[in-house]
Amino acid sequence: MSAFSALPPILQPKEEDIQMMLSAGVHTGTRNSDSAMEEYIWRRRQDGIFILNIGKTWEKLVLAARVIVAIENPEDVIAISARPYGMRAVLKFAHYTGCQSIAGRFTPGTFTNQITKQFREPRLLIVTDPRTDSQSVRESSYVNVPVIAFCDSDSPLQYVDVAIPANNKGKYSIGLLYWLLAREILRLRGSVSRTGDWDVPVDLFFHRDVEELKKNEEEQALKAEEAAAAAAAAAAAVTTPAIDVTEMPPEIPAEGVVEPGAFDATAGADFGTSWEGEQAAPAAGGAGEW
Repeated sequence: MSAFSALPPILQPKEEDIQMMLSAGVHTGTRNSDSAMEEYIWRRRQDGIFILNIGKTWEKLVLAARVIVAIENPEDVIAISARPYGMRAVLKFAHYTGCQSIAGRFTPGTFTNQITKQFREPRLLIVTDPRTDSQSVRESSYVNVPVIAFCDSDSPLQYVDVAIPANNKGKYSIGLLYWLLAREILRLRGSVSRTGDWDVPVDLFFHRDVEELKKNEEEQALKAEEAAAAAAAAAAAVTTPAIDVTEMPPEIPAEGVVEPGAFDATAGADFGTSWEGEQAAPAAGGAGEW
């Protein structure tokens, strides 16, 4: 932790924090660099990607948190993100810190035109990308509002007062940065203890795609149906006894159905073969003979 010797021990990061930042790609820059960002670049990889100094990223995160806490009314701070990957992070950051948020397109004149309904007068501005949120950064310079910005290796630093060197293009990096900033703000306010973990998971700050959510819901529903069908089949196999064909009784013929050879109508009956006792029938037309 020699890279953080400028910070007091209480503000130095833990090993878990550095591992989270590395796994989220906070240190990964772009293939281009701005002259003002050279002091925050550590080295350049063989494929041309600039690597940011993660030690300075943490120092600037702590500095930004101290600046935000110095504002008496949290609602005077506005977090802005026109980038889709930062919209959810900005909303969650505003929810847990009490500040305001603008997710999506920034309406020109929000800070300068008092006639508009969405006119606001902030004391501090937090932007996800100085290039994407250039309109809000430019208007903040007109009304003398300081700006805190997450800056990549190629981000312009004009009108930016506190630049936090970090990857502002990945959804995991943006979500983790806002989560770390919100946690540090709450720790400085005394709402969250430094000895324990924050009970809010970092996953809540990550961007979620609608199509991806629908696909996950469909997969979960399909798995639930398969599990229910398997449970029903297992229950049916337990409750239904097995039938042994060898122990079944002989079949009983239905009523009125006689099997061949089962009954002989002439058995035991003597109908005789002599017609001597029978009276002859009268001849036709012989009425006088009667």
